[in-house]
Amino acid sequence: MEYTDQIGHSFKLSQTPKRIVSLVPSQTEFLFDIGLAHEIVGITKYCIYPKDKVDNYVKIGGTKNISLSKIKALEPDLIIANKEENTKEIISSLQALYPVYTSDISNLEDALQMMEDIGNLTQKQKETSKIVLEINQNFAKLGGQENKWKSIYLIWRKPWMSVGSDTFIHHLMMLGGFYNCFSDKSRYPILTEEEIIHANPQFIFLSSEPYPFKERHVKELELLCPHSKIILVDGEMFSWYGSRLKHSADHMKQIRQNCQE
Repeated sequence: MEYTDQIGHSFKLSQTPKRIVSLVPSQTEFLFDIGLAHEIVGITKYCIYPKDKVDNYVKIGGTKNISLSKIKALEPDLIIANKEENTKEIISSLQALYPVYTSDISNLEDALQMMEDIGNLTQKQKETSKIVLEINQNFAKLGGQENKWKSIYLIWRKPWMSVGSDTFIHHLMMLGGFYNCFSDKSRYPILTEEEIIHANPQFIFLSSEPYPFKERHVKELELLCPHSKIILVDGEMFSWYGSRLKHSADHMKQIRQNCQE
């Protein structure tokens, strides 16, 4: 049967995949959550969930630095990749050898479509539908919000880096009711201290990943922006686009409460 992924690449599967390699941590967790523990044969060193299971699997390298020889030894019949997490060169080289499903996630709708696609590929539609329903219900309970809180979401230090309007993080900020002060920028803009100060945000979110912001960085930003409230947030809740999204709406609800204190 022929399938098309989110980057427009078509591939064929002669049977339901039995040997899956995942190159994306958030999608790896989703594969486990829909009951594919026995079909997964290889994951990246950054695939950390489920914590009680990932140690038992072959690590094929990082998301941007794979071992092709390890993948070949695993003889996969399906590889799960992502346009941003993995390089174009990696994806192209694997497409020449194996069926590869590559996701391209900019918003919640893309993430849910990715899950449904993979559910169809692996004949796990029922399990996938349950997860998708729970995510939709949780965000519905969160409720539509005017983006009334001027916010900066920082992902890196030295240099300071934030998120633009064409990112998944930006989209989840909007769903949470937070106005992105740098929505006029694209991807992951580098910011000067002057730009941060001039934005005059009500809130500055310090993500737990990819840079591991800690309490000491809160103090640093408080000196830079004394009128802003600095909040440590769980980066996985804003950037993991697999089944971890089940918990994102509740995390945003907690942040809102923090903002209103």
